[in-house]
Amino acid sequence: MENKKSPIGTIVIFGFFLLVMVAAYMFTKPVERPAELAGVLRPDFRPLQAFNLTDHNNEVFDEKRLQGKWSFVFFGYTSCPDVCPTTLHALNSVHGLLLKETGEISQDMQVVFVSVDPDRDTIEKLADYTTYFNKDFIGTTTDKTEIDKLTRQFAAGYIFEEETAPGVYNVSHTSAIFLIDPAGRLIATFSQPHQPANIVSLYKKIRTYISSE
Repeated sequence: MENKKSPIGTIVIFGFFLLVMVAAYMFTKPVERPAELAGVLRPDFRPLQAFNLTDHNNEVFDEKRLQGKWSFVFFGYTSCPDVCPTTLHALNSVHGLLLKETGEISQDMQVVFVSVDPDRDTIEKLADYTTYFNKDFIGTTTDKTEIDKLTRQFAAGYIFEEETAPGVYNVSHTSAIFLIDPAGRLIATFSQPHQPANIVSLYKKIRTYISSE
């Protein structure tokens, strides 16, 4: 006798398979990016490759020190006449606003200043300069080869201008603030003008978005 499959059974099996596929899609589809973060989040989140800096305490600052932290990173130099002090003041205000909200210094957030002018910015000078803005900020630098390898990862350019006197020159550099997530990925860029309240608002939305990935 010919064994015929029940059409009802086939429909049930197909329906179950369809439900599994829909459920899998719902659990794995990427979370839609909030519209207000469209101009801030990077197109893709790339982990930073290995790098080696020296911080203002003369200790190694490498990619491992980004792990488990939300890191605001800014490139500049201590002789900068305008952009650097203005930006570091803004980051100090960001730090203060977050402190005011939580009532304590966040252990998972750090501000890292990277000097692109290692010939003039000694460890001692970096220590005085960075901690002037905030005692918790971290000043770093290294030799030009390592700096160039790092700035390429951020697409953060800088150009040394002509000397106006022996050892006196300006450096044109990227004015953006970069955000690294606790997984060590470059995920966001804050362009000027750097308004502390706006940065704090965006930062909190970014944290929420990343936690929902």
